[in-house]
Amino acid sequence: MVFKKVQKTIVTTDKKQVAEEEILNEQKIVNYDTREYPVEVIVQKYVEGKEDDENELFVPNYQREFTWDKKRRSKFVESVMLGLPIPYIFTADRGERFEIVDGSQRIRTLADFLNNKLTLEGLEKLKSLNGLTYGDLILSRQRRFNRKTLRMIELTEKADANVRRDIFERINTGSDILKDMEVRKGVFAGPFYDFISECAKNEKFLKLCPISKIRADREEVGELILRFFAYSENYLKFEHRVNTFLDNYIKEKKAHFESDALQQNFENMLDFVEKYFPYGFKKSEKATTTPRVRFEAISVGVHLALQKKPDLVPPEIDWLDSEEFKVHTRSDGSNSRPKVKARIEFVRDKLLDKK
Repeated sequence: MVFKKVQKTIVTTDKKQVAEEEILNEQKIVNYDTREYPVEVIVQKYVEGKEDDENELFVPNYQREFTWDKKRRSKFVESVMLGLPIPYIFTADRGERFEIVDGSQRIRTLADFLNNKLTLEGLEKLKSLNGLTYGDLILSRQRRFNRKTLRMIELTEKADANVRRDIFERINTGSDILKDMEVRKGVFAGPFYDFISECAKNEKFLKLCPISKIRADREEVGELILRFFAYSENYLKFEHRVNTFLDNYIKEKKAHFESDALQQNFENMLDFVEKYFPYGFKKSEKATTTPRVRFEAISVGVHLALQKKPDLVPPEIDWLDSEEFKVHTRSDGSNSRPKVKARIEFVRDKLLDKK
């Protein structure tokens, strides 16, 4: 018994030492300085030279679009006005400029407010400010607001792209602010993500698969296209977590992908849907948005059918309104492996006229 206890202690000590060395090694990678800047200085650094892409503080391509609504922007201004604690803004030294790693929504909100492009609304603490802009405040309050300071962590030039994206992922993954595809935009930036973004501009796709502006601003178009490619190749390998499945697929494609072949598959699928599906991916002629599970079933099912028979001319597509198809495309089955397989193969088999 004594011997076993000593042996366990030795192993534990070794593991502790390995863990300590790993921590020290990784800490060396992330070098940063902590700063504190007045609001007007931060806005100045962001606005000046922005039109020519020469502003000192800039939003990188992998960052998301401006998605905060007016109430959220107003509440942030109110928080600054009240002197409440504001999370750190993360930037990275890129030579003559600083990349905004996290905090672009806050900085852009402040810039709009100081330039009278934001009218405050929905405030519950400072209710008298509702309906007002920065220019409506008395001069002394404007100056006090300008002097409010925000804390900023500036990653040094030693923090490479992988470090910056890792920080972006750690800050945003799992939050209800970012959607999965928005996180991927920061974490998996590169040629394959750029390819997805180009596909998302396809006019035929946007016509056949309408997406609301709110969802489109949250990278929903790219999400659907990524799902098409991932399920087309690997739907039989799907387990139960869609986000993990898609993350693994995009990681795989970061190393190598055949853009021409993927592009052709995408366009062939769209051509077929345009020709034979009266409402595209929509449920009806007047529908203004497209459910994910319906898009997956139709797009991937069509692709698989065309793989079997490239010159396919399907029988009458009268099953789109059937109760069976409705059951297959209910949203509660989106994370079930059997249901993913069933809805995709249902469309494939109907197109191939399999009983």
